[in-house]
Amino acid sequence: MAQNPLLATGIIGFVISMLGCVTPALVGLLAAIGISGSAGWLDYVLLPAMAIFAALTAYAIVCQRRWQRLSNLK
Repeated sequence: MAQNPLLATGIIGFVISMLGCVTPALVGLLAAIGISGSAGWLDYVLLPAMAIFAALTAYAIVCQRRWQRLSNLK
């Protein structure tokens, strides 16, 4: 995965945003910091972030396959 940093960024960002949506760990972290009142807007931020990182991952995979196909033709 070190060969394609765009793919690595997409996967890591997707996993982090997915964990923030699925687990209550982020709410616990915000409560520990003292800003748990802002937990209501987490879905408005994390769900679009997860969609963006999923699209970034798909784009990186498409680009990687296209580049491999072009390099096989040479």
